[in-house]
Amino acid sequence: MSGIQHASNQSIKPFKSSEEYLYAMKEDLAEWLGDLYNIDIDVNNILEVLETGALLCAHANNVTRVADDFLKRTGPTEIPLPASGVTFFTSAHPTTFLARDNVTNFINWCRKEMSIPDVLMFETDDLVLRKNEKNFVLCLLEVARRASRFGMASPVLIQLEQEIEEEIREEMEDFPAQSKPQRSLINIQNLDEMVLHQRLNLLNVY
Repeated sequence: MSGIQHASNQSIKPFKSSEEYLYAMKEDLAEWLGDLYNIDIDVNNILEVLETGALLCAHANNVTRVADDFLKRTGPTEIPLPASGVTFFTSAHPTTFLARDNVTNFINWCRKEMSIPDVLMFETDDLVLRKNEKNFVLCLLEVARRASRFGMASPVLIQLEQEIEEEIREEMEDFPAQSKPQRSLINIQNLDEMVLHQRLNLLNVY
């Protein structure tokens, strides 16, 4: 059992420090990407594997394909879906112009196609030069969370969040009749804000 799975069995907020939470997110993302793409990746080499941007861009295109399949199955939906993928250089080497271009293309896709808020975005040097590992990890996890809504396999942390969201909905259903109008407050946007607030609090960015 991985560290993150063990934590999920104990508490929704089992982390004692922002460093511990960041490590757990990296571990979870590495296991998830390894399963998705059958690659050798773990918590210790995740940044090295992703720093050329090639896998990030390939993932963006995969997410876009999953979204397109979802739209074809379900028809029009209120869930925001990416409509375009990205072009990238598969042979880019670390810290080169091509690597930076790949990472920049992924960043632009996150903003335009996935509507990731600025507070969760990262800059090219945050990954390429390791200037802000935290923001990169937060962004990648947020992409995974949003993609899970239209059928993408999700990391364990995202599954845990979804369980909490379901509990919230069930609690709202159990409210007495006079309280039921409050159910309109539980929507995707507000759940996004709740999750964002929790993550930022855990990482001490306020």
